[in-house]
Order: sequence, then C-alpha cells, then structure tokens
Amino acid sequence: MTTLIIVSLVVFGAALLLAEIIFIPGTTLIGLLGLLFTAIGVFYAYKELEPVAANLVFAGTVMVNGGLLIAGFKSGMWNRFSLKDTITNGTFDGRLEGLRVGQAGRTISDCKPFGKAEFGDKLYEVKSEGGFLPTNTPVYIYKMENNKIIIKQ
Repeated sequence: MTTLIIVSLVVFGAALLLAEIIFIPGTTLIGLLGLLFTAIGVFYAYKELEPVAANLVFAGTVMVNGGLLIAGFKSGMWNRFSLKDTITNGTFDGRLEGLRVGQAGRTISDCKPFGKAEFGDKLYEVKSEGGFLPTNTPVYIYKMENNKIIIKQ
C-alpha cells in the first residue's frame, strides 16, 4: 500500500507538471501543485521506506521531472506564447504628409467636434476648433499638432 501511495503522488505530480509545461504554460499554480505532490511523494518515501529505496524514488522523480521539463521546452510549445512581432508604427507615421495649414476641404461627416473631412482626394479624421460642424461644410486646416488636424469653418 505504501508503494501505491508513493507512486500515485509522484505520478500525479509529474502529470500536473506535464500539464503546466505543455498544455497551460504560464499559470504557475499547476506547476507548483505538481512540485508539491512530487515533494510529498518523496517525503513519504523517506518516511516509510529504506534509505536506499527512498533515494531511488528521489532520483527517479528528479529524472522524470527534469525530462518532462526538457521535453516541454524542446517541443516548441512555448513558441505559441512568445511575442514574435514588433510594432513598427509610431505616433508620427506620416499620414499628414501633403497637407498644409490653410488648405481647403469639406466635412464628410458631422464634426462634434471630431469627424471626417476630405482634403484633396483623401479622407482624414479631424477635430473642429469651433465645435459642431454639419456635413458638407467648407473648412480649412487651422493647425496641425501631435498628428492631429484641427479645422475651422
């Protein structure tokens, strides 16, 4: 019966570690529970078995858990959770190029105070300096700051 308890604790702990490494990485709680169960199994082995047998249980547990850890990292499972892309855009991304203060255009939507306006053949998100402006109102660019277009009627 003692052997069954020890084996059950160690196997259940190893299964929890395997689940942490392969299926739900990053949760930490499952991995800590797995380590706790294997530690309880090893502790129980030292308490109930001969020292040589307990040392074999400890060595086997370390080998199994280490093997699971190595296999988990080699399986590439962590690659699904790692950040591979980088953000290349910035705040000033050049969308105001070709515009100038004083340029004429017209609103495409109501500006309350934010809306859309057309300058040339392009649509831009704009902010009205004077509050509400209805659709199809002739406007001009009053100023451009912090990548924003501020318009007036």
